[in-house]
Amino acid sequence: MSTYTFENVRPMDIERRSFEIIGEELAEMGITLDPEKEPIIKRCIHTAADFDYAKNLVFSEGAVEKGIKAFTSGCSVITDTMMAYSGINKKAFGKFGGTLYNFMSDEDVAAKAKELGETRASVCMDKAAAMGEPLIYVIGNAPTALIRIRELYDAGKINPALVIGVPVGFVNVEFSKELIIDSDMPYIVARGRKGGSNVAAAICNALMYMGGGR
Repeated sequence: MSTYTFENVRPMDIERRSFEIIGEELAEMGITLDPEKEPIIKRCIHTAADFDYAKNLVFSEGAVEKGIKAFTSGCSVITDTMMAYSGINKKAFGKFGGTLYNFMSDEDVAAKAKELGETRASVCMDKAAAMGEPLIYVIGNAPTALIRIRELYDAGKINPALVIGVPVGFVNVEFSKELIIDSDMPYIVARGRKGGSNVAAAICNALMYMGGGR
């Protein structure tokens, strides 16, 4: 029989206890987090059960402050997947007055992507740019979305309030992230292959909670 000891935690206390465990294990590893970035890094670790996020999350100068300000000032959000869209806390987001967009299922996006031979995610970024408003770009799956964001930025067509760039995978993933890191845009990026839509949503939620959205 296993010698594992069951930890009796009330349902409403599970998240709190999880964050305590994360803090304890980070301390055991000798890792001290920047207090400004700590809530975001811990929420990513909590979401993925992966302590690599203590090392691979990269922040541009002032990204946390700029991200919080963007959310609390009612900036709208565009996501590259419905999973990221679904993972963003709607109650928290609704307190700030922005709009949450996802165009992946739009017929015009599908038609344009087929016509151009491009991914829907890339075409979604074009559609977002055409709205002409500052946006928080939340990318958890599609490196082509990050590549297009960089192209649009270099062309002077967008000025993102924040880019959350954490696509997961192998093809062009690392390259696309480095394009964002090597830009002047405010960003939070998971360097390397790791990431995902759940992690992208976790970063959004952390910023909103830090801004009083919870």
